[in-house]
Amino acid sequence: MGGVREVAASFVVAGPSGVAVRGRLKHLTAQDERVLRALGAYQGGLASRDLKARCADGLEHSAGSWASRKRGLTGVSSSRIAGAITKASHDQWALARRCLAAHIRSLEAGIRTLRHRLSLPVGAMGTKRAAGGYRSRGEWFHKSRRLKALEDRLATAVADWRSGRVRVVRGGKRLLNTRHHLTEAGLTEGEWRQRWEAERWFLAADGESGKRYGNETIRVTPDGQVSIKLPAPLAHLANTSHGRYTLTCTVAFAHRGAEWADRIEANRAVAYRIHYDTGRGRWYLTASWQKPVVQTMPLDAARAGGVIGVDTNAGHFAAYRLDAHGNPVGEPHRFSYDLSGTAAHRDAQVRHALTCLLHWAKQTGVTAIAIEDLDFSAEKTREKHGRRKRFRQVISGMPTGKLKARLVSMATEHGLAIIAVDPAYTSVWGGQHWQKPLTTPHRKMSRHDAAGIAIGRRALGHPIRRRTTPPSHDRSDRVRHRTVQAAPGAPGREGPRPRIPGPRTRSVPPDAARTRATRTPKTVRDVRSEQGWVQDPLLLTE
Repeated sequence: MGGVREVAASFVVAGPSGVAVRGRLKHLTAQDERVLRALGAYQGGLASRDLKARCADGLEHSAGSWASRKRGLTGVSSSRIAGAITKASHDQWALARRCLAAHIRSLEAGIRTLRHRLSLPVGAMGTKRAAGGYRSRGEWFHKSRRLKALEDRLATAVADWRSGRVRVVRGGKRLLNTRHHLTEAGLTEGEWRQRWEAERWFLAADGESGKRYGNETIRVTPDGQVSIKLPAPLAHLANTSHGRYTLTCTVAFAHRGAEWADRIEANRAVAYRIHYDTGRGRWYLTASWQKPVVQTMPLDAARAGGVIGVDTNAGHFAAYRLDAHGNPVGEPHRFSYDLSGTAAHRDAQVRHALTCLLHWAKQTGVTAIAIEDLDFSAEKTREKHGRRKRFRQVISGMPTGKLKARLVSMATEHGLAIIAVDPAYTSVWGGQHWQKPLTTPHRKMSRHDAAGIAIGRRALGHPIRRRTTPPSHDRSDRVRHRTVQAAPGAPGREGPRPRIPGPRTRSVPPDAARTRATRTPKTVRDVRSEQGWVQDPLLLTE
């Protein structure tokens, strides 16, 4: 048990802190689209210049420089638009900074693995916890060159980190690189240009409590009428008073529409963003607002009604229901999804699988769902898994971040708590202790189903190890139940039961097995008499 790492404590995941709903802007006139495109392009140019200024400040940024940038933008737009643009620039710079830190950690992990494997002799065998040497001198040579390349990239990334330099692209780096591969992407130059310009538009405004309908720049009335405050250079496009342009269409929110209406009737802050989908040729309006911090359900209350343990896999969720005592109830369930195709298709697949899981959870009456706190940031390196390209693709394809956010948001609406557990050894110990005992002619237990039981028991605070059948009454230890389930405070209780050689009852001395093996009996009656009556009085004394 010395090599088993310490398992972190389970905890209840905090609920969502914000809400976002989207509605389509239908039946826009040609004039409406011209105004939206002109407004988006104008404010997008302001956002690009402000982001450039923010990146130039780097670590020297201060409240004074922020105020200076905001004053400059206010003169060519408005104070609220200037505030929204500067806030977006700060958020994008901070995101790029976090991505750079993650990139540095990934490079460091790859370099450590390369150095370890290059230090071993060619052909050296590896272990379960550490990879061995490379297979040939040619592979060793190529990996030594890759080590130098990674060290050079790490030096560049560390220098950028220390100087506060980040590399960001308004519109996205992936879309920018698509310009050089239009044939593979199935786009023409005009289609790519339209998509590129739409991604760089800025049509957003933060809300403000106390203002009419919660937003002064992009105002949406309870009946769905949308009006936009135009900046001074575009004031000639206004069709209503006070430099505002009112769209001819209305918008409706099918999801959370009543909650949104309650907020704007009370003049509470609501942020809006207008987005153009170039693939469908449609305009959308997204409304978002913050929710008050809700007290997280205590862990004991979440465990009271039992849990559903969910094992996350590349193509499905393996779920098993457990009662409050950690006993499996019913049959295993599997909710499949397909992660191939576009991002929208993958997102829809995960959302559908989670919906089916939550509906089943509500039917069973449990109070919480237990899921592993997965993070594959350090497991996707090419150097860690070597030639296992398919395995690396499977890990990279699992949407752990989106899955966590979506599951927490959807479970909160159903009144279910989410318990995050440490993923260490759940598949190994689940398969060892639960897969075979629960397999019957009418129930096929997989390793993933057993892992769901292990996850649920860990969330409930029970050890994963299973309680065995009590001994028969014709044995001398009939008074006590023999069990392999250790007490909660016993060190190493999650490990397998150690095998103790020798007899299992106290009626036979410890060396009886060796004595019987060396003795040559003449008759069956002699053997029985010797085995049945030879007892050690010391073993019977307690």
